[in-house]
Formats: sequence, structure tokens, C-alpha cells
Amino acid sequence: MTRLTQHDFDPEVLKLFDQYVHGQIDRRGFLSEAGRYAVGGVTAAGLLSALSPSFAATMVAPTDPRIQARYVEYPSPQGYGTLRGYLVMPANAKGKLPAVLVVHENRGLNPHIEDVARRVAVENFIAFAPDALFPLGGYPGDEDKGRELFGKLDQVKTRADFVAATDMLRKMPEGSGKVGVVGFCYGGGIANYLPTVVKGLDAAVAFYGSQTPAAEVPKMKTPLLIHDAEKDERILAGWPAYEAALKANKVEYTHYVYPGTQHGFHNDTTPRYDEAAAKLAWTRTMDFFRKHLKA
Repeated sequence: MTRLTQHDFDPEVLKLFDQYVHGQIDRRGFLSEAGRYAVGGVTAAGLLSALSPSFAATMVAPTDPRIQARYVEYPSPQGYGTLRGYLVMPANAKGKLPAVLVVHENRGLNPHIEDVARRVAVENFIAFAPDALFPLGGYPGDEDKGRELFGKLDQVKTRADFVAATDMLRKMPEGSGKVGVVGFCYGGGIANYLPTVVKGLDAAVAFYGSQTPAAEVPKMKTPLLIHDAEKDERILAGWPAYEAALKANKVEYTHYVYPGTQHGFHNDTTPRYDEAAAKLAWTRTMDFFRKHLKA
């Protein structure tokens, strides 16, 4: 079966899908608007299905001999009791290793983000991917249900829980004490946020995430690597003000915009995936972590 790409869809359909996955329109709204672009026997529902993630394939299997993966729980400072995440370590690690917090999109800890955590681990880092939905029962196995649950989270508490996760990683006996973060979409926003509240965070990588408000940028001391998509008007709209604040406060940052790409270009489970851009962004990310976490 031929894999669909962003080029198989009308750009307006891709914009509608982005609005849908970020809660700007509901499912009914998407189907109503997308119906105008359904041609050749393809229905609006068919377009939505084609754009939705498929988790059939992974880049690093859960049973890959290079890693050891398990779910762990850790205390929440917000009265949730415990939080849960996916911890992945290199199987034959020698000495203490730096750790990377992997932050999911706005659906919770789905199979794709678990795969991303495994990819981090095979690069000889400890990887930990928390599930922000665990206080509400965890990722439900359905993207739409996950997105619906996500809207019920108290983001003040959820952000504090991600801070707690960085603290856990810093104190792990297997860890070197150095911690970085990489996040995607919602997680990219968290990657931009954590340097304002976590002292000593060693590196942060944001994939197409919302920017930190300019007023908070003076608190940032963490080197940043930011990956954005050329056709992501929603996210790029906030970049000029963010960049100005980063420059004014002498925050170390590198920003890449990948030509021709859509929001979500790194996610290989959807047609918005751009293989060349994703591989380049990943190589840059791992090089960035090696520089700042292993030096």
C-alpha cells in the first residue's frame, strides 16, 4: 500500500485538520468544512481517517535488544498521588548517563511518543516520557478521546508535574545529573516553558511548540533548539516576538524552519510526516543533546 503524504491533500484540508487536532473546531466542524474538498469518491470522514495517526510500525521496537523499557510511577507534588511514565534505558550502559524528558502532544502518552523515547535511548541517553493523562486514567488508546481528556487537565498542575519529572531524572542513581527536554506540539510548548522554572535545565528542544511569553524569557538560562514548519502559520505567528525577547536577554538559541513542511512533520504516524526534514531535525537534536548533556 502506498503511503500518503501531505502532497496528497489539499492545503486547506491540512489547515482544517490542524484546527481540529488543536481544538479550534470539533469533529463535526471538520467534516462539514472538509466535505468541500472530498472528491473522487473520497468522503470527509475518509479524509479524517487518512490524516489520523497509524501506530502499526515503529522505528525502535519495544523489544529491541539495545534498550530496556518499563513503566514507572513517581510522586506528584499536586495531590494526584502518583504519576506514571515510560522509562527507557540503554541495555548495556556504562557509567552514569544524562537523561532526556520526552513530552508528548495533546493526546497523552501514545505509542508514537513511546517510540520516540526508545529512539532517544538508543542514542545512549536515559529517556523518560510521562503521561500527563495518568491522573485521568491515562492515555485511552484513542486519539480523539485522548484529546478530549486533555482539555480537562488543570494545566497549572500538569506543568508542575513535568517539573517534578525533571527533578526525578536529575536524582536518578543511574543518571549523571544532567537533564534535557524534547517536546512535540503541546510538548514543544512545555520544552519552551520548563527553562523558565527549572533551574539548571541543561538543554531544551522544541518541535513546533507555542512560545514562552516574552515577559518570562528573562528567567531562561537554558540553551534552546527550536524546530518549526514553514507552513505552520499558527506557531510561526508567535516567533518574531519570542526571538526578539531571546536576543534581548542573550538566551542561547538556534532556530530552524523546514521548507515545505507542515505542523507535525516529525510524527511518522501521519501523512504530515516529512521524512527528510524529520531525519535532519532528529540528527540536529541528538547532536545538540550530546553537546550540552555529555560535555
